[in-house]
Amino acid sequence: MTGARRLGVAVDFSSCSIKALQWTVDNMVKEGDHLIIIVVRQPANYEHGEMQLWETTGSPLIPLSEFSEPAVMKKYDFKPEPEVIDIVQTAARQKSIMVIMKIYWGDAREKLCDAVTQVPLDSITMGNRGLGPLQRVIMGSVSNFVVNNASCPVTVVKS
Repeated sequence: MTGARRLGVAVDFSSCSIKALQWTVDNMVKEGDHLIIIVVRQPANYEHGEMQLWETTGSPLIPLSEFSEPAVMKKYDFKPEPEVIDIVQTAARQKSIMVIMKIYWGDAREKLCDAVTQVPLDSITMGNRGLGPLQRVIMGSVSNFVVNNASCPVTVVKS
């Protein structure tokens, strides 16, 4: 593969998604890669045009320098966890990578698969909640859906 790889990580700021982010930084990211943090938020009713557009297509790609600034992130009605900011700032500095965030609104299963094709991603890593078989049937597993429907390799980091 030539050029920079686009490695996506699904982050919902749970302990298992933060573990998946750290695993990706430690095991997959190489110098020159693009690390794309994919966040899916619950849909909300927004009245101004930007947010209505973003609800359909996702936010613009947000560089690390912007998503680590609370004032900038206020327009997305979102505040990233300091632990995530620390992990990606350290990775960007130590491994010379570009870190970008993309925020989607809606069903995580569908939006993560959308991100794979829209960004586009060369691979996506995600954590799992460790649902038992019955819970998976009732609630549905985001990681299972993405593994079976994404058009790129998917890595699931167990909690």
